[in-house]
Amino acid sequence: MKAAIIGSTTLAVAAGLGFYTWTVSQNANGVPCGDTSVASAAIGGPFELVSETGEMVTDIDVITKPTLVYFGYTFCPDVCPLDSARNAAAAYILEDQGHDIGTVFVTIDPARDTPQIVGDFADNFHDEMIGLTGTAEQVDAASKAYRTYYRKQEGDPEYYLVDHSTQTYLMFPETGFATFFKRDHTAEQIAETTACFIDQLS
Repeated sequence: MKAAIIGSTTLAVAAGLGFYTWTVSQNANGVPCGDTSVASAAIGGPFELVSETGEMVTDIDVITKPTLVYFGYTFCPDVCPLDSARNAAAAYILEDQGHDIGTVFVTIDPARDTPQIVGDFADNFHDEMIGLTGTAEQVDAASKAYRTYYRKQEGDPEYYLVDHSTQTYLMFPETGFATFFKRDHTAEQIAETTACFIDQLS
């Protein structure tokens, strides 16, 4: 199953991101911000979703500081918990360095992930990680804005799995998309690259 998810991730990144012109972003001293590439076209944008408290929120409400945004689902057996734990670890590293950083988990399985379920999932990794869900239409719109991929597998109507892309996006409230991280990026690498972008854009 894990191989299927990762395979879908590769296709999603290629289809969703591969048609853009790529450049390497640099900080103020001309040093590249890590080894990730930055798409020149916009990724991200307005969305309207439901928070873990049941309130309707927008991207403006959620992305109020440099934020790591991830799309997954709580029933995911291995990939989503590992990626969420890594993103939380990166946030803790950055906080120890004095950076104010946000983390967001957006479900792509709104049929099962209620506000309480997605909130409890996010809280397992970081006290301030925001869990978001919504209607199927709202989730689909947010996914399309971020160029992510997901597809429900056929099978058990209750215990189904969902193929999905696994990139994590670094977003800023003023400038939007900065870069994305793949599954093989460590918490330390994410923290280092994020700090570079924070220094560059501050």
